[in-house]
Amino acid sequence: MWDPLATVAIAAALLSFVLLLVGLAFVRKRRALSASLGLLLAALLLSLAGLAATLAVATQGYRALTREEIAVVVATEPTGPQRFSARFIFPDGRERTFALAGDELYVDAHILKWKPIVNLLGLHTSYELDRVAGRYAGLDDEQTEPRTVRFLSASKPVDLFNLRRQHAIFAPLVDAEYGSATFVEVDRAAEFEVRVSTSGLLIRERPQRRE
Repeated sequence: MWDPLATVAIAAALLSFVLLLVGLAFVRKRRALSASLGLLLAALLLSLAGLAATLAVATQGYRALTREEIAVVVATEPTGPQRFSARFIFPDGRERTFALAGDELYVDAHILKWKPIVNLLGLHTSYELDRVAGRYAGLDDEQTEPRTVRFLSASKPVDLFNLRRQHAIFAPLVDAEYGSATFVEVDRAAEFEVRVSTSGLLIRERPQRRE
């Protein structure tokens, strides 16, 4: 799939290399002003290439959000008192099954909203499912019963959600970053659609299929 950030990174790196060669040529000709300008532009483009490459790596795993859409389908089934299994079926066909403790299914996600200047590069509001957990309906159970939390997000060398929180340099690019969560009671076998919209996550139960 075409990645606009990767394209920007490659183009900026190639142009930086060309300007570097031009600058070095001017150095050999002892044209100080032209050499300085060429080397300065090469350094600026190299910085742009590095930034674009960092963003390209950091946004891997995030999906662009243009409307309300299904992030994952979850099939749940009780397996015992305050115990249930949750089978996650992702849009790309991947499946993962978790054994969870609690009365309710809990899912959360990271959501990134970009500044308009970054939208020009083809990046729009994006999201990544982060964790799934079992949630207890009663506060006493929540404090004393076993907790089960599992990761949904894929491991990556750089995560832009955390990168934005650690480095202010990305503030001009990201308009907002926030977490969103939703949960639903699991008292019988059912299928749910975990949907994501510009306002956050929500869960809708799928109608039971008639045999």
